[in-house]
Amino acid sequence: MFNKKELTILAFSLLFVSGCGLDDYSTGDDDDNESSNQVEVTLRILETSDLHSNIMDYNYYLGAEDPSIGLARTASLINEARNESDNVVLVDNGDLLQGSPMGDYIAKKGLGNGDVHPAYKAMNTLDYVVGNIGNHEFNYGLDFLETAIAGADFPYINANVYCDSYECWDNVQKGDNLFTPYLIKEKQVLDNKGNKQIINIGYIGFVPPQIMQWDAQHLQGIVRVDDIVKTAEKFIPIMKKEGADIIIAIPHSGIGSVYDINENDIENATFALTYVDGIDAIAFGHSHAVFPSEQYDGLYKTNIIKGTLNDVPAVMPGRWGDNLGIIDLTLKRTNDKWTVEDSQSESRPIYQEQALVDANLDIRQAVEIDHLGTLEFVEQPIGKSSNNFYSFLSLVQDDPSIQIVADSQRAKVQEQITNLSDLSHLPVLSAAAPFKAGGRHATSSDSEQYVQVNKGNLTYKNAADLYVYPNTLVALKVTGADVKEWLECSANLFNQINPNDEAPQQLINWDNHPTYNFDIIDGVTYQIDVTQPSKYNSDCQLISGQDNTQRIINLTYTNENNDPYTGEELASMEFIIATNNYRAFGEKFAGTGAKNVVLELPDENRDVLARYITQQTATFGEVTSVADNNWSFKAIKTDAVLDIRFETQDSTEADNFINEYQQRKLHKIDTDELGFAIYQIDLATDTADE
Repeated sequence: MFNKKELTILAFSLLFVSGCGLDDYSTGDDDDNESSNQVEVTLRILETSDLHSNIMDYNYYLGAEDPSIGLARTASLINEARNESDNVVLVDNGDLLQGSPMGDYIAKKGLGNGDVHPAYKAMNTLDYVVGNIGNHEFNYGLDFLETAIAGADFPYINANVYCDSYECWDNVQKGDNLFTPYLIKEKQVLDNKGNKQIINIGYIGFVPPQIMQWDAQHLQGIVRVDDIVKTAEKFIPIMKKEGADIIIAIPHSGIGSVYDINENDIENATFALTYVDGIDAIAFGHSHAVFPSEQYDGLYKTNIIKGTLNDVPAVMPGRWGDNLGIIDLTLKRTNDKWTVEDSQSESRPIYQEQALVDANLDIRQAVEIDHLGTLEFVEQPIGKSSNNFYSFLSLVQDDPSIQIVADSQRAKVQEQITNLSDLSHLPVLSAAAPFKAGGRHATSSDSEQYVQVNKGNLTYKNAADLYVYPNTLVALKVTGADVKEWLECSANLFNQINPNDEAPQQLINWDNHPTYNFDIIDGVTYQIDVTQPSKYNSDCQLISGQDNTQRIINLTYTNENNDPYTGEELASMEFIIATNNYRAFGEKFAGTGAKNVVLELPDENRDVLARYITQQTATFGEVTSVADNNWSFKAIKTDAVLDIRFETQDSTEADNFINEYQQRKLHKIDTDELGFAIYQIDLATDTADE
């Protein structure tokens, strides 16, 4: 990080260089230079993003090498891409410190002064020019973050996080940027005639304002986060004034809406940023998707052939190192002003049905000790299970991999409120979602992203497989009406099914609803009517004209005396819902937000799960969490022969599990281009529970 004094010196020095005249760096015959008014340069921008501490090409959950992930493989692509171009800069877009067993291991062990996080041991070998802060960088608190990024050999930027206490780190004062907001770095390049030129490249980074909800326990009262677009509009003119010839924005933010670009504090603001004058290219992330790709074909003002959003060159390189983002800019200098004349973007994969590159041995060697420590860490025993926990069917029926998480959260919250007189009388529900259920259905490696925990002895890596995020346990006080609307938003995971259409219909709304937003609320029973339109979008915003839509039907709470509560009686009841801090403070789902929080525990949900397994094993010899089938689809009454389809993993293990546990008739018919198995699901026949 740079403090304000250092930033001023840097800006002044760049202005001085700019004032010297770029032609001083030109070489060659006068004929080549002409009047130096027409100079062309190709600049290549390389981006990694959302590595989530996947440094090794290794799956710690399965205990095997995985050629579809890991910076060790991406590094080989970086070296190849550098060899293809004379002028290259490499940037990282955050979400680096959390998200894999290696990240968990380092966070548990802690970092002392002078310790270098394995992510930086690897990245320091690759000559990054700058890094941006992602939202998951805050998961372990500001002290951990400060110690971690001190180990990076490259500077960090972020423009929209501000100190909001009397003094933050590095003597940053209240009201100042917590990080260096932007950098302008001098880059010597070769032009198309082989002459040396100097370009002053500006870099500016952003993070979603929602970190104030997602990591409230670490950030409230310490920092504030401003709107991404407004922050860009503030700093981009300053960067231009200080001598930036071109500006590369590095938002840790997805594409977002292509129409509602004027909303404040939006999480996914990349498309909105394309309207900010002065941004020449955008290297973005956060959504774990790949851009350009066919996923975005037909999107408003989007060119997936050239890789532009609203005519601005852009790239998003997936997650976990599965792709390298590349933007090639053709720059022309006329009368001492550089402009983007042309561009081409691509996300280059490390794996497509087979490994496309070998691992970089320098990366492997850099983190070898940490890799061995992670292997030992994840093999810590925690108990024994009587059944398998697989998530192959978690999007179409109640599922054991979600059930055990819900059970553990519910047990912990019930224990905590026992002696709280104002809460102990309230029924406790538990909300859990399928975190690993096919990723975003965007890349071939997503087909491997399913929970696969075998029965028998369990270790910490199994708990981490069942609950992949370092969230903490939080309880909310809500009404039955809130529960209903919470579930209505969750049901946006499903596309609307036409009961009279015999053509193939896709059940899962992969494009617009992440699986981690498909909450199952345990402790009530209900059905989902997918013939009805969704009431809410994935942000739980009411869809115009759908005020009276109901997908959630037959919602029922049954007490210990077997008394059922439904309708208005249920709506007026009060409940406690056990969930995580991300959901509780997110203010998206009905009943969430700080005002409804009644219990905020320091325990990570994953640790609560591990201790639950240990306690159940000590008491009963093993843990048993079988799906209680508290939710299902409402059968579709129709004379049509429906062809409703969904995707899941294509493997013998998945086939066997589906054959044994399917609640509805399922028929495997094909595989798709990403390697997922395609199944037909019979929604026209009642199940035994209906």
